[in-house]
Amino acid sequence: MTDAFILGAAVWPGGQPSPTLKRRVRHGAKLYHAGTVQRLICCGGLGKHPPSEAEAMVQLLRAQGVPETALLREDRSTSTRENIAFGLEISGAQGAIVLVTDCYHAPRARAVARALGVNARSSCPAHKTSPRTWLREGGAWLKFLWWRGFRR
Repeated sequence: MTDAFILGAAVWPGGQPSPTLKRRVRHGAKLYHAGTVQRLICCGGLGKHPPSEAEAMVQLLRAQGVPETALLREDRSTSTRENIAFGLEISGAQGAIVLVTDCYHAPRARAVARALGVNARSSCPAHKTSPRTWLREGGAWLKFLWWRGFRR
């Protein structure tokens, strides 16, 4: 059984999912409906605005025809590392997993999964990214490398 971990993104005021969250969820639903994955692990805790990222994902996925039996909620995480680590705890995934995220985030997400001992590939929706996004991701790489240095 292949699980896809949809990695979290912001929920805006009024419980509105951000465009990034919507894009990732749509892509996860396509993977499920195509039979590429059997379960979707919705990853993301409570940010500045309720509901949790995971709950916002579940609501969107239900509206896209994904049955509740194919959905798991990981609603405690606040980082990519926690998305994956906590998602693994609830999914019990043994083999490879699929990380659903944006292309700028995918290399770091796969590196985090490898550091956690998991074989992961990524699947990304088409999207143009801004220079600001790449800069932010660069800072996140520094944080990852710092964290990784302390795990050895």
